[in-house]
Amino acid sequence: MSAREFKLIFTGPMGAGKTTAIRAVSEIEAVATEVANTDRDTCDKESTTVALDYGEITLTGGSRLRLYGTPGQVRFEYMWKILSRGAVGVVILIDGSRPDPAADLELFAGRFAHLLGEARIVVGVGRGDSGNGALAPLYEAAGRLGLSFPIVSADVRRREDVLTLLEILFTQIEVAGLDEVAHGSGG
Repeated sequence: MSAREFKLIFTGPMGAGKTTAIRAVSEIEAVATEVANTDRDTCDKESTTVALDYGEITLTGGSRLRLYGTPGQVRFEYMWKILSRGAVGVVILIDGSRPDPAADLELFAGRFAHLLGEARIVVGVGRGDSGNGALAPLYEAAGRLGLSFPIVSADVRRREDVLTLLEILFTQIEVAGLDEVAHGSGG
């Protein structure tokens, strides 16, 4: 079997950890298009992604994962559409400490649901209480959209947690037979 390339998307609201997750697992120095954050009322962080993040992972056998992170602000939704073309998987990152994580999930899962014919989704939830049914409102949010996908707690600063999200995603891709789809440059 020849080496192939697979395109994966990391998405979610600003500050959910997309840039951090890609940096945690990328074998190359991750490309980031970060600028000073002018929307501190929404998310109090120094900088924010305005175009994309990019990293790569080489799999056993030489296949390559191309990792693309989207900007988190809805005003950059046009980039979500551009970046998602040809993706076989989407990692939605949710900040569990935000006021309404379920609404965040509904927004991003709804915007990327069009990919479900050719891609799979996994949700990683960080910074919140993951015990005692804390993930239940997120499963309910997915259900309101008529969607079903794994939702797990993850600390995107930890390489192992991000790799676990990718393993869950690739298990879904393999079960669906989507791993037979070879993608060119990932773009």
